[in-house]
Amino acid sequence: MDNMTLTGLLSQVAEKFPDRRALSISGKFDLTHSRLQHLIEKAASRLISAGVKPGNVIALTFPNTVEFVITFLAVIRARAVAAPLNSAYTAEEFEFYLSDSESKLLLTSTEGNKPAQAAASKLNIPHATALLADPDSELTLSLSNSESDLDCASKLVNKSSDEALFLHTSGTTSRPKGVPLTQLNLAASVNNIKSVYKLTENDSTVIVLPLFHVHGLIAGLLSSLRSGGAVALPAAGRFSASMFWSDMNNYKATWYTAVPTIHQIILDRHVSKPEPVYPKLRFIRSCSASLAPAIMSRLEETFGAPVLESYAMTEATHLMSSNPLPEDGQHKAGSVGRPVGQEMAILDENGERQEAGKKGEVCIRGANVTKGYKNNAEANEAAFLYGWFHTGDLGFFDEDGYLHLVGRIKELINRGGEKISPIEVDAVLLSHPDIAQAVCFGVPDHKYGEEINCAIIPKEGSNVDEDEVQKFCKKNLAIFKVPKKVFITDSVPKTATGKIQRRIVAEHFFAQGSAAKAPKLGA
Repeated sequence: MDNMTLTGLLSQVAEKFPDRRALSISGKFDLTHSRLQHLIEKAASRLISAGVKPGNVIALTFPNTVEFVITFLAVIRARAVAAPLNSAYTAEEFEFYLSDSESKLLLTSTEGNKPAQAAASKLNIPHATALLADPDSELTLSLSNSESDLDCASKLVNKSSDEALFLHTSGTTSRPKGVPLTQLNLAASVNNIKSVYKLTENDSTVIVLPLFHVHGLIAGLLSSLRSGGAVALPAAGRFSASMFWSDMNNYKATWYTAVPTIHQIILDRHVSKPEPVYPKLRFIRSCSASLAPAIMSRLEETFGAPVLESYAMTEATHLMSSNPLPEDGQHKAGSVGRPVGQEMAILDENGERQEAGKKGEVCIRGANVTKGYKNNAEANEAAFLYGWFHTGDLGFFDEDGYLHLVGRIKELINRGGEKISPIEVDAVLLSHPDIAQAVCFGVPDHKYGEEINCAIIPKEGSNVDEDEVQKFCKKNLAIFKVPKKVFITDSVPKTATGKIQRRIVAEHFFAQGSAAKAPKLGA
């Protein structure tokens, strides 16, 4: 049973590699696998003695800190459900996510998070803080504990069917969908990642991605811990281009995983300020958005390591396919590799499998795949047709069994790995008193892969301008969802039936001359 749960796998690793480094806070301290396991067990006991029950959803919003790692794993160990949230959300966004997940407790760092706390307070959700003052103390949780049994976690048995992680994925035609993931989903996924990249106790990485995101959490952190390897967290609690290579050298990193945007930043930094020495890496991994072949070859030439592009999504507990290590096969620029640890098929709209070279929808099934969205029968019916999970992505297999993605059937905007629901941004724009119609869309972007733009039709007599629209969005949306460019117009193109199609709007405003060709009020 232990092998079917993430907590069981991590416990086995702590027994097998007790004295090996597990987690480092850059320049501050290290924790071994056995010490980390001890801190998780004690923190889980504190949560239980404070009244946290199996199945309770606990929201966590932290920078990338040791407190996040311990509380996240302690919540899961206590058979509760961890719901990590982006600390950049507005109070309104926190209110939606806390409410939709039915969170029972909000955990933050001792510095807190005002928008999150305001939302929790409005929903009558208690708030507590977590602090690890030094590596030799216990994690302090500001909860009213009954001190009766501080080893109560040891009596709990985690089950493969336990819901352990709750994330949201943005839908294109509805509000963001809740994705529950079980201990089995997590265990299967980290095993798949460990297997394809041959991660061992000798591997080490530096986390560059936020841990509230499935990419950083599963591929960077949990797969490393599961393999007995080591992870370093930047001192600032987030990625810093200026500190990245010194951390990679100091912690003898053997690999790292990032979104294309960060790879681009790392390359740009190399051009302007090259390091005197770079670590010898086994591989560099890229995921969450498509990596331009030119960037891949520049990375390989510059850092002397194979760049392995992969394909993942929240509903699959991250990894679905990856290019292999050089000893296991070629890695193809422009392809996201071969399926890893699950079945994958290209299906047409009738559920028929397509042969090599024929396009269709990428569909998957396996132990890593969610059993369904929370309280969303309609979405589940569409997503699980013909006994497969439908990704919404269009692709084909080549003759060697490598997957090539053509585009998204869904209209999500993929900005550097952050999936943005255009409907969500439309709703905010339309809440502005001077905006009559709004449609946002993705446009190609050199740095992020895709950037968000929007076209708005102001209400009659209004003088609303681009600056005002962006200011309004910044107040009501996380910064990565704010449109980079706003086209103010008196019409948007529609289909013959009067429907607005984002693709057509995007072509009109971006591909065919953008602002220069957009009809503007008063022009």
